[in-house]
Amino acid sequence: MARSPFKASRPIEILMGETRLIAILIFAVVVFAGAFWLRENPEHNPFAPLDLRHPPGFATKMKLMDITEDRGACRTALSTSGVEFRTLETVGEGPCLRRDRTQMTSAPLRPSAPISTCPVAAGLQIWLNNGLQQAAQTHLGARVVRIEHLGTNSCRRISDSRNSPWSEHATGNAIDIQAFVLDDGRRITVLNDWKNDVRGNFLKAARDAACDSFRTVLSPDYNAAHADHFHLDQGTRWTGVCR
Repeated sequence: MARSPFKASRPIEILMGETRLIAILIFAVVVFAGAFWLRENPEHNPFAPLDLRHPPGFATKMKLMDITEDRGACRTALSTSGVEFRTLETVGEGPCLRRDRTQMTSAPLRPSAPISTCPVAAGLQIWLNNGLQQAAQTHLGARVVRIEHLGTNSCRRISDSRNSPWSEHATGNAIDIQAFVLDDGRRITVLNDWKNDVRGNFLKAARDAACDSFRTVLSPDYNAAHADHFHLDQGTRWTGVCR
């Protein structure tokens, strides 16, 4: 007597149902584990607010791009991250109009607290809190206690050519760094120490770390004009340049 096809197919249906249930359970576990991991690692979570104290993560650059277009959000990030700063009135005109003037009042920057755009201040804070100190500890066994800069604002073009694009310095959207002073008194300069084995390794690591929080980073590896400093900016012209 022939077997009923319906009875033969029933075990297969049960097996398929159990397989689907297992797949759903595995998916739920993955989603739960992923949500927990993102909660514990907000620097990788694109939906978590930007906290400048966190190490750079997968979502950091996207968040920095967002606050570049939103000064209110940028200042909120500074405030919630415990950064002391003040905002100043708009100055300048034309291509050198500076609507965003933010001054980090407690950062270890010398000779004086520079006035930059808020995104530059945010990038500096991430660098100060994370990569810069790690580079100093790894290569020099010390901490950076002072950063010497050459300024942020200069109403000029990139080159002497009249057709040259305006520099990010024209609006204070960049800062030039020339030296670092350590807690043991050593002073490391870009000009004198770039080719030094130990100090140069620190400088290169510091340069690379800055690329995690700035859109453009230029060093002596870029050209002779940057032989004595790092140029760090948050402009969109050369997004991603790290050299």
